[in-house]
Amino acid sequence: MKRRIVIIAFAFVSLVSLVAQDKPDALKLYRNGRDLEVAGRPDDAKAAYAQAIEVCKTDLDENPKNMDAYSIYGWSLVRLGKYADAIVVCQDALKVTSDSRVTETLGEAFFYTSNYKEALKNMEKYVDAAPKGERASTAYFFVGEVYRLNKQLNKAEMAYSAAVYLEPGISLWWYRLGSVRESIGDKPKATEAYQRALKLRPDYKEANDGLSRVRT
Repeated sequence: MKRRIVIIAFAFVSLVSLVAQDKPDALKLYRNGRDLEVAGRPDDAKAAYAQAIEVCKTDLDENPKNMDAYSIYGWSLVRLGKYADAIVVCQDALKVTSDSRVTETLGEAFFYTSNYKEALKNMEKYVDAAPKGERASTAYFFVGEVYRLNKQLNKAEMAYSAAVYLEPGISLWWYRLGSVRESIGDKPKATEAYQRALKLRPDYKEANDGLSRVRT
């Protein structure tokens, strides 16, 4: 009798494990979408993000407090350009509990809907909560963008500097840093930033034009 119980229990555990293995993974789908974007396959990337969203919805039906699902849901909506939907999802998530990942995504969504006040508030909140977080460099970049658009160039310069310090491999960020340094009259440091942008992307016309201006 005991032997039969053990066998049945083992079979049940094996079945549960098999079902879990077959269940789609939202994070894998999201990352696959990012890889497809990099590979120049935007339609396939969008399909992967849409699949990730459906998995997240299922996960949230099973556990309405699943913050991993909320995070991936928000990221996928932003990648699809559905910023208004991302704002709603992130705000619902933050009603459950505070989560720095969701806060940063909310900041991005607000930025792309031109609500710069809320974008800045959420990005700065993320940086305060996770100064060395995975998205800290991106948060600093968006802080810089908001300050640049509001003509607060010294603050923009500091934010862009933090962004490239944490993640020095993005040419756009170096270009933005060069442009604000040029605007505030710091030609030597603007030259350095434009050169870094061109080192990463030699065909970057705007950076090359900026370099020509500051050298002149």
